[in-house]
Amino acid sequence: MKKLSVVAAVIIHEGKYLCALKGEHKFPYLSHKYEFPGGKVESNETAEQALIREINEELNLAIDVKSYLLTAEHSYPDFQIELATYLCESKTIDELVMHEHQDIKWCHIDALIQLDWAAADLPIVQYLLNNKI
Repeated sequence: MKKLSVVAAVIIHEGKYLCALKGEHKFPYLSHKYEFPGGKVESNETAEQALIREINEELNLAIDVKSYLLTAEHSYPDFQIELATYLCESKTIDELVMHEHQDIKWCHIDALIQLDWAAADLPIVQYLLNNKI
């Protein structure tokens, strides 16, 4: 089974978390699910550099990577994912543009659990709730 290693950004702005809604996906179990945005690390960059690049490409959003949070692992029916997650702050949200997602929400921590998350992102949500980051 294919194993993907990717990075994800838990982005905070004014006490709220950025939650990104996926659109249609080739795997139906990932369609219309919320996720923390991110992507693959290129061979010439660090995880932090990849997050800055990916978030800029996907959302036109400038971020500061603050700290590593956790790595979540999940086995989907078609692949396994290892999701290294970092706490980030947005510099500004004025120019936000969605290139990869159907919608975004800025949610207070207690509202995170109400969203329909991709399974690999659920441990991240639980970590945030348990640690009140």
